[in-house]
Amino acid sequence: MAPRRLILAKLRGFCAGVVRAIDIVEEALKACGTPVYVRKEIVHNRRVVEDLRRKGALFVDDLDEVPPGSWVIFSAHGVSPLVRKEAKKRLLKVIDATCPLVTKVHLEALQLARREASVLLIGHKDHDETIGTSGEAPGKTIVIETKEEAEKVEIADAENVGFLTQTTLSMDDTAEILTVLKRRFPKITGPHKDDICYATQNRQTAVKQMIPLIDVMLVLGAPNSSNTLRLCDVAVSGGVPAYLIENADQIRPQWLDGKIAIGLTASASAPESLVQNAIEHLKRHYGVSHVEEFATVEENVRFALPDALLELKKSKSVSPPTLPQEILP
Repeated sequence: MAPRRLILAKLRGFCAGVVRAIDIVEEALKACGTPVYVRKEIVHNRRVVEDLRRKGALFVDDLDEVPPGSWVIFSAHGVSPLVRKEAKKRLLKVIDATCPLVTKVHLEALQLARREASVLLIGHKDHDETIGTSGEAPGKTIVIETKEEAEKVEIADAENVGFLTQTTLSMDDTAEILTVLKRRFPKITGPHKDDICYATQNRQTAVKQMIPLIDVMLVLGAPNSSNTLRLCDVAVSGGVPAYLIENADQIRPQWLDGKIAIGLTASASAPESLVQNAIEHLKRHYGVSHVEEFATVEENVRFALPDALLELKKSKSVSPPTLPQEILP
């Protein structure tokens, strides 16, 4: 067999929202000390969560696991208003790591709720982000996962309806669902700017453009990560077999049988260390002799830390006043 080539997506791994969320936990641990609690996985990646746990973060599923008065961080996926009310009731000190692009969708949901519109939220019902967004307009939000559901959904007032989108979906699948909704509800309104986040779009576009060059695609990420699963879907839709791996040890020889050009990318919540481990593993065990990066667009997005954390850091960095020394006789 000819030597194998590895084509590596240059645009891969952490997005600005994930970088911000991880930074928030690390900076909170420095400013607040321990314990600092994190509600749910800060991002959907086991390696990231374990690393932060080693640094002192305590991850919980529900706020009733957090002692009253403690520091708690909300994950990048966002939370519903009910969760915020519960945190206030328990006198918890909150630092919000919700991705600003998710916050945008929450604000759009609030606008629809104010006009008493039905909200058709395109997303996955059991995803943390969708659960949080749905809470902004409870009783008025219907989650749509497929074209089939879009064909069947019924709403009370077809003149007053809007749609929103989970930020980490497949662009193609979302477009198909929207085509159905716009045909069935001609008066439906949507956000001024697409809800699917720039990083999700860019990583999916890179995979699409890599398809003619590769025989198989490996996607580094977590099985509960929506944007990871969508990267696999994009490759498969383009006719290339794709396999989700959490680390290099999960690569199976039969996946690469007869394959010369191997594609590799990483989801927006997968750390670069996993990518480098996979590259070395493929060189050592699967005869990869050449690695080339596949470049598309450049990303330069950065999100600021939340004001509450910046204020906390500022207060911790202020040195106590120097007291005058006692004057000796």
